[in-house]
Amino acid sequence: MTSRLRTVVSDLGRMLQALSGMMLLSVVIPIVWEEYYVIPGILLSGGLSLGVGLLFTRVGERAELGKLHGMMIAALGWFLVALFGSVPFLSVAWTVQLAPSWVVPATVDTATLAAFRNPINSVFESMSGFTGTGLTMTAHENKLPHTLQWWRSFTEWIGGVGVIVLTTAILSRPGSGSLTLYESEARSKKIHPSVVSTVRTIWWIFLLFTFLSISLLWLAGMPIWDAINHAMTGLSTGGFSVTDNSIATYQSPVIEFALIPVMILGSIAFPIHYLMLRGDLHNVYRDLQTRWVFIYFTVGSVGLIGLLQQYGTYDSLFQSVRFGLFQFVSAASCTGFQTAGIGETWSPLSQLTVAFGMFVGASAGSTVGGIKLIRLLTIGKGMAHRISDVFYPSSAIRRFEIDGRILSDIELTREFEEAGIITLLWLVFLAVGIISLLLLIPPAEGFTLANVVFEVASAQGNVGLSTGITSATMPVLAKILLIFNMWIGRLEIIPVLVLLRAALVRGDRP
Repeated sequence: MTSRLRTVVSDLGRMLQALSGMMLLSVVIPIVWEEYYVIPGILLSGGLSLGVGLLFTRVGERAELGKLHGMMIAALGWFLVALFGSVPFLSVAWTVQLAPSWVVPATVDTATLAAFRNPINSVFESMSGFTGTGLTMTAHENKLPHTLQWWRSFTEWIGGVGVIVLTTAILSRPGSGSLTLYESEARSKKIHPSVVSTVRTIWWIFLLFTFLSISLLWLAGMPIWDAINHAMTGLSTGGFSVTDNSIATYQSPVIEFALIPVMILGSIAFPIHYLMLRGDLHNVYRDLQTRWVFIYFTVGSVGLIGLLQQYGTYDSLFQSVRFGLFQFVSAASCTGFQTAGIGETWSPLSQLTVAFGMFVGASAGSTVGGIKLIRLLTIGKGMAHRISDVFYPSSAIRRFEIDGRILSDIELTREFEEAGIITLLWLVFLAVGIISLLLLIPPAEGFTLANVVFEVASAQGNVGLSTGITSATMPVLAKILLIFNMWIGRLEIIPVLVLLRAALVRGDRP
């Protein structure tokens, strides 16, 4: 093994050690809820991650990272974390199946847990959690043990900020390695000059907002356990629920409207949160991305409400506003909370409007998926700038300004190309996913093209809204396809492509 590959293995080990800490910390939940039968499975999961993590750090070595190996660590790390994060689902499901009847209470719903005895289903649930997607293999979330309800929410809460951000905050890396890893997780802006200080500040902000979100949902009438879980998955824009029909279970406009600011908080970049908490409130309208989050959410919601009214989907304007506003914010923030039967009653044009919200996402540097608003803005302004060049003499000196930065022609070309390449790749993989899923889903299921587009966009955008295609009964290849879409969507494709190329061409090359 080369020196550089040992560096990759060492950092993967550190990520698995951080994951084991999450698992061992979760032992508190079965003790509180007296679900003692799940404790061995949780301890086994934590011990396995810790053991492999220690082995990796022992055979690896810590050294400076290049961009190539930083991306390899990001792509491999997220995949391994999802793989090892599936063990709690798998171990608890098999514990319930194999343990003597006197160990497992008769009230435990073994039929609901049976789906997780299939390793693919467990990996799907874990990948969906850590990537903040929210598509699920279980039909009855409310019948899962509280420990697995917590684990699903906890994976989304951690994954919303980033597994690498967590690892960097706990196990500080020397030199520029922390910056390389930080940027490999699709982040660029820092709060402090030090990356370690930046990620620790991000976690303090996230903890504060989580506490405020729990309080808000509890005051809106949500039971405290539900409020804890939905605050975690709402703020991380993940969307897992502890109820059978997501937020629709409560049939409460108050709870739905209370969740909207929680989802919006998760859609704004953490550096902007930091500035606003320091009193610089003008950043709400001065920062380009934050300003466009509110413009985009408003225009999209109004458009969707108009479509719901036009097609007579609901009986009153209030119902259209209630469901249209919530679903568009849920989609555009990539949260995936659901209050309406989108695949059952909504028109294809309404479904595609929500799918467009999932495709774009919100701010880079937040917890959302999608291609991010800043890329669309860069492409739009860049195209206008290039076209207008024709109308100026060749001797003219022009400035290109975006997000408060004045870019040179070289910088503009680099950012324009990056935004264009990622957007193009996003569309290419979306199209491949749509065609593949159309071939894999039996025609007898009755799903339309709009349903399939919606489902793949939901997976790749890390949203979690579903038209009913995603379930434990879907073909295995379809599950693997959506797992891949969730993985590349969370890492914005490039690191995964770098990893795949490194697997085909020697990965230890400079």
